[in-house]
Amino acid sequence: MFIPMQDDNPLKSIKFQFVTIALIAINVVVFAFEAMGMDQGVITSFAVRPAELFLVNVIGGPSPATDDLIAVPEAYTLISYMFFHGDIWHLLGNMVFLWVFGDNVEDAVGHMKFLVFYVACGVFAGLVHAYMVADTAMAGAPLIGASGAVAGVISAYLMLHPRVRVWVLALKVIPLQISAAIVLGLWVVTQVIMVLTPELGDPNPVAWWAHIGGLAAGAFLILIFKRPGVPLFDRGLA
Repeated sequence: MFIPMQDDNPLKSIKFQFVTIALIAINVVVFAFEAMGMDQGVITSFAVRPAELFLVNVIGGPSPATDDLIAVPEAYTLISYMFFHGDIWHLLGNMVFLWVFGDNVEDAVGHMKFLVFYVACGVFAGLVHAYMVADTAMAGAPLIGASGAVAGVISAYLMLHPRVRVWVLALKVIPLQISAAIVLGLWVVTQVIMVLTPELGDPNPVAWWAHIGGLAAGAFLILIFKRPGVPLFDRGLA
């Protein structure tokens, strides 16, 4: 619907968004290794698999046989999964949102706390997804991608800066400047609709519950992580 390009929101407390850039760089480097022919079994080794995480069976059959090539403890995959992506569009979609909105969330909480915030949102997103699909056919499917962590950044930005103007591409071609509340609010509503009406979803399974988990984590954690004196909802913005 909208592709964000730039927000009109200068940094106030930090000089540069080091952690945001580092996270983007790590994701890009990992995907470069994937694109150069990384074995699918290696990727699966670092993915979250609900059936393995909770030791449950997929409906109608036994626990899925693992094709992991690297023995990664399942608890660790709740962190590693968010740095792998299925294809270039999966990567670009997540990184664009992180690039546009991550710097101001990092500005509001500080460098190290933003890293903890980002990882915590991703972990909670993975847990919510795993719990919600544990008794479904998706229980054996690997979960990868930064979408859950980025969803946390999106909800935090909405809590902090709903009135900030954002340049977007509408319908992928029309440049517009509209409020963050519209850009990100519509994205959030879309995630909720897709969870409530899965029959409308893409034929390729999408981890909608991971998005919801990330959104919930980000909205809650920003209340704890933000610097003292940082207002919510753009209070005081002229």
